[in-house]
Amino acid sequence: MSNRQLTFKIFRHNSRDPDSVPFLQEFSLEETERMTLFTALTVIREEMDPTVQFDFVCRSAICGSCGMLVNGRPRLACRTRTEELPREITLLPMPFFKLIGDLSVDTGTWFREMGERVESWIHTARPFEPLAEEERMANEDALAVYELDRCIECGLCVAACGAAQMNPAYVGPVGLMRVARFVADPRDQRPEAEIFDVIGTEDGIFGCIGFLACDDYCPKDLPFATQLAFLRRKMALTGLRGSRDGVAAD
Repeated sequence: MSNRQLTFKIFRHNSRDPDSVPFLQEFSLEETERMTLFTALTVIREEMDPTVQFDFVCRSAICGSCGMLVNGRPRLACRTRTEELPREITLLPMPFFKLIGDLSVDTGTWFREMGERVESWIHTARPFEPLAEEERMANEDALAVYELDRCIECGLCVAACGAAQMNPAYVGPVGLMRVARFVADPRDQRPEAEIFDVIGTEDGIFGCIGFLACDDYCPKDLPFATQLAFLRRKMALTGLRGSRDGVAAD
């Protein structure tokens, strides 16, 4: 197979420089066998322009650092091979998140704040006993929790989400998946009414507009469609029960 000459159009902008004007910079690069976008960007930064900013850690689709828009679609640079793409490749930073510079965005701050909003931890009234034996869990429960705990916090689902682009306060598909993970955990004792208070709003589960792009672009194939439908039904029933209880009390 003959190697192609690829043209990369990379978004450039220094968000900390008030005089910086966003633009697309072109780089030409010969394609090599099994080349990924991460490989191409590394060559560009090491051999052509050391000022190009992008994020990476693991190169194995585990850290979730290298998310970006590839020809308009959110993808991981380390998992995307250039052979899957046309000769001309446009790379943009992910929307929704704060821009640091070029292709680098701050997902960490948003994920930390989202975790605090949805109270992403085990809720239990039991006192912590550091010397106690670890609590056992049925295998099917452990598998259910593990399935929803595989998120690598890459932000692709949020970048693809139409609701997130229209509502900056939306907790995003990943925030709702985080809640579903603790709903599935038998150790979590948070009442349904408290979960409803967290996500039973337009900034939560009822803000989802149903495009399910999150389901299309998650690199770990997490079951967004199934879990979002589950939470919507669960929170709707919780809200109805709360309304009936209020009417009965009156």
